[in-house]
Amino acid sequence: MIIDVHGHYTTVMKDVMAWRAMQLNAMNDPANKPKPDFGISDDRIRETLESGQIRLQRERGTDVTIFSPIASAMAHHLGNEAISQEWTRMCNDLIYRAVSMYPKNFIAVCQLPQFPGVSPKNCIAELERCVETMGFVGCNLNPDPSGGNWSGPPLTDRYWYPIYEKMVELDVPAMIHTALSDNPNFHTTGVHYINGDTTAFMQFLQSQLFKDFPTLRFVIPHGGGAVPYHWGRYRGLAIDLKMPPLGEHLLDNIFFDTCVYHQPGVELLAKVIPAKNILFASEMIGAVQAIDPETGHYFDDTKRYLDDVPFLSDDERTLIFEGNARRVYPRLNARLAAVGLS
Repeated sequence: MIIDVHGHYTTVMKDVMAWRAMQLNAMNDPANKPKPDFGISDDRIRETLESGQIRLQRERGTDVTIFSPIASAMAHHLGNEAISQEWTRMCNDLIYRAVSMYPKNFIAVCQLPQFPGVSPKNCIAELERCVETMGFVGCNLNPDPSGGNWSGPPLTDRYWYPIYEKMVELDVPAMIHTALSDNPNFHTTGVHYINGDTTAFMQFLQSQLFKDFPTLRFVIPHGGGAVPYHWGRYRGLAIDLKMPPLGEHLLDNIFFDTCVYHQPGVELLAKVIPAKNILFASEMIGAVQAIDPETGHYFDDTKRYLDDVPFLSDDERTLIFEGNARRVYPRLNARLAAVGLS
């Protein structure tokens, strides 16, 4: 089975974002506050998925996608906490509808109702609702709810501990994923996402977080940002900071996905990071939707790259394509079994 751990419901952007604009505008014009309903019919959901993500699953030979709301559109810095709570709940409900309609294609992961300066403990109720009531298997955690201004404490600060305690209790991982950049210096998908990945890893490296939470698990997407490509730098920094070697310090708790959009990058990721720490992912349909003129294939057709890595064994490919996802997302096994995909 080929499990893609990184997919977003980007194909409803026009419908959803029109509602979002009305919601934000109503902050100053409450009389025009939209009803809590995106107005998307089941037929519209079928149309967008069948012509988008499901079509590409079939064409590219993948089976199941771990599916979440549009990452950039989480935009936690917009509005206020109440707006974030409403927006998040509606986005998660839409994912639940999509997954319920296509349970053999998608497994749900939730967005969290974060807002700058508001304690992550305020996200616990939504995480519980999604996991315990709707069968979601994980969450996306934004390390910078301020939208590129990095105004909050690092992920290793005790400020974040309430949400970590709940993740451990529920046995769900978080994918580290920033959202829309509000900083003109940081392009959202080209810079801010990669900054978030790299920053999170370095924060973990500097801390003893996993002594407090030995079973806490994070997926760092987009190939880990800069991390695997500067692995020597981070190994050296760990030594300078009197930390244990990275393998024992972080790699029981941190995993990297394969959203790296060229062959040399995927091969370097697979050379540097142990196979047990790599999860197959494409983020389709997402940040890069073009066809590579050098290959004639879509940049985000990442299965192709892994298939062509010459030094991976069959066992390593099985781990990357399936085994690691089942281990990092333990609730995934029950969801797959429930629809006959065990």
